[in-house]
Amino acid sequence: MKIVAMIPARYAATRFPAKLMQPLGAKTVIRHTYDNTKATGLFDEVMVVTDSDVIYEEITRNGGKAKMSIRTHESGSDRIAEAVTDMDVDIVVNVQGDEPFVRREPLEKLLAVFSGEAGREVQVGSLVQVLKEQRFIDDPNYVKVALDKNNNALFFSRSVIPYPRDPSAPIIYYEHIGVYAFRKQALLLFTNFPVSPLEAVEKIECLRYLENGIPMRMVVTTYMGVEIDTPEDLQRAAKLL
Repeated sequence: MKIVAMIPARYAATRFPAKLMQPLGAKTVIRHTYDNTKATGLFDEVMVVTDSDVIYEEITRNGGKAKMSIRTHESGSDRIAEAVTDMDVDIVVNVQGDEPFVRREPLEKLLAVFSGEAGREVQVGSLVQVLKEQRFIDDPNYVKVALDKNNNALFFSRSVIPYPRDPSAPIIYYEHIGVYAFRKQALLLFTNFPVSPLEAVEKIECLRYLENGIPMRMVVTTYMGVEIDTPEDLQRAAKLL
């Protein structure tokens, strides 16, 4: 299979404008994401897809590959779908631009769900990790996901799910990590669906798959680092360098 990693990178983030161009140690956030994705050695090609001249120049002047979006898009998946429409690829991995601590092992586990006889039925996969600190469980910036017994996603929410109506019952909270893998045709199909009602209210793009009856296989992994959504996240990330 030909496998590519695409990194959607929007400059005007709502919660933390220009977050991808913020310095994190010796590099910007987006350069950490690009360099670490490439360093995994898992991909035939790695590319940033952006609506920003600033981000495009940041990547290309440092030897990376980037492509400008032609149209305005609602989600990162829409943005990379435009970029891969005419590319000869089988699996597309969407690595969010604000995930600077990308590592090989979680991505390798994610790609493995597409392999073998059982993998033929998987159209979309993504990563989750166990959330243990209550402050993160309660934080709407941390997207929670409920799983079925086969590790398919049942629902994604910024609210606490499942709700602990019985506090004595055993419960595991999972955080959705913003890394996806798609078969190319599943990604292109996604872009033909309108923004779905639950996606619109939660601002979680993968709900569009569930609302249109497309299962998402989730892979449980250990923490990849810090997703940069707020200035506080950037401070926490700096301590991990």
